[in-house]
Amino acid sequence: MSGDSNKARAVGLLQELGLKEYEAKSFVALTRRESGTAREISDTSEVPRTRVYDAIGVLESKGLVETQHTNPQVFRAVPIEEAVETLKREYVDRTASLHSVLNRLDSADDTERTDSTNEVWALSGTQAITSRTAQLIEEATDEVFLFVGHEAVVTDRLARQLQSAHDRDVEVSISTVDESVETRVQRAVACGRVFVSSLDWVDDPPMSDGDTQISRLMLADREAIVVSSITGSAPHERAHERGVVGRGVDNGVVAIVRRLVASGLLAPDAASDRDR
Repeated sequence: MSGDSNKARAVGLLQELGLKEYEAKSFVALTRRESGTAREISDTSEVPRTRVYDAIGVLESKGLVETQHTNPQVFRAVPIEEAVETLKREYVDRTASLHSVLNRLDSADDTERTDSTNEVWALSGTQAITSRTAQLIEEATDEVFLFVGHEAVVTDRLARQLQSAHDRDVEVSISTVDESVETRVQRAVACGRVFVSSLDWVDDPPMSDGDTQISRLMLADREAIVVSSITGSAPHERAHERGVVGRGVDNGVVAIVRRLVASGLLAPDAASDRDR
């Protein structure tokens, strides 16, 4: 990645963490030099000089910049490690505050809550589907069954979540679409049973990049599911994951998945099963 690309990426990430454009550009400019005046920051960052002082004032209030009150004033960025920790704490504090405020909001729904055990909800995007998968794993108290249809599903985060479930005595079983994905899972996940699916229909590979294939199927405590598919060649940028979630022992979709798991996916050949 070129120097200009790195600068643009850094500015973009800082904006995602809450800084405005001129603040982000001024901070990036200061990290590239030992210290600098407003004129030097402007020259390096292409932020108008008259706006540099406002940007520096915000950065200073956030603990990201230090000021030397000479004439002219001289500014310097705090060490990068300290800046990252400061932004991380602010991000955590903001999300914690958001969680608290959202929980205190009054309901705008005039109707009584209904039983949602027969409902199925759609999710779009890997991030949303991954988050719901994580939630169900964390809530599981008895068992988690996961079918992995694409190796992109197997991440370090998922491995940690499954290990945490295993550590609290949740039975973990992982079925895979083929032996290559099985090997990937075995390398990443250090708990539970791992085996290749015994159902022929999940083994059919996509015929082209535009075809759709099952990416994950998870059943938690036999009463909550996440099922998703990927269109394209994940983790290629064009790939898009879509899925559904359902909950409840009487939920029709959950019942179908439970029957599939009981009759096929959890019936591997002994030779391919692995207990650890």
